[in-house]
Amino acid sequence: MYRALCLVIGYAFGLIQSAYILGRLKGIDIRTVGSGNAGSTNALRAFGTKAGLTVLFFDALKTIIAVWVARLTVGSIYPDYIKLIIFYTAAGVILGHNFPFYLGFKGGKGMAATLGLILALSPAWYFFTVFPLFVVIFLITHYVSLGCMCAYVLFFIETIVFGYIGLLGDNLTRAELIELDIIAFLLVALAIFQHRKNVVRLLNGEESKTFLSKKGKEKYAEQKKAEG
Repeated sequence: MYRALCLVIGYAFGLIQSAYILGRLKGIDIRTVGSGNAGSTNALRAFGTKAGLTVLFFDALKTIIAVWVARLTVGSIYPDYIKLIIFYTAAGVILGHNFPFYLGFKGGKGMAATLGLILALSPAWYFFTVFPLFVVIFLITHYVSLGCMCAYVLFFIETIVFGYIGLLGDNLTRAELIELDIIAFLLVALAIFQHRKNVVRLLNGEESKTFLSKKGKEKYAEQKKAEG
């Protein structure tokens, strides 16, 4: 029962589409520009770095708030299943973010919402390993998609390792640990599925690079113009 409750709570929060709302405030449907994705990366490319970081912040925040609400409500009834409550709630947020019913199930890719999950989790090693990996890969390659997928794989691996060595909680049964691993694996699979077009473009050397600075964007634009 608590699994369904957490998924519903999470999905409801996931429906808060920061990029779509920001675009509408600017008179633009973000799904009609750039990649058509209602997420922080497309917001960054379409509206600028400040807008992209704003969307990133609020999309991560909605997961944190959803987890907090679930812990206060569902967690008070099922206190022995806090880690599962966190994972299921975050999964619901990601599903709501990726597949919002009122936008024709066309939302984002769930990366910022997943950052919220990492921030809401203990141990803190999740954040201090997964996030730096993304940053390093992004700064070296300027491929957001590659950084996200690598970070997701590390998140899955760490979920298994942390569970095995007891960092996710001493009171978790083997069945619960396996369930956490399954959820993490499904989230990775969903992330890669959402990035399937990016994977093809990466393999073909056609993936677009993302730059935070104006100078970097201009230099990349000049480079693409010279190539094409």
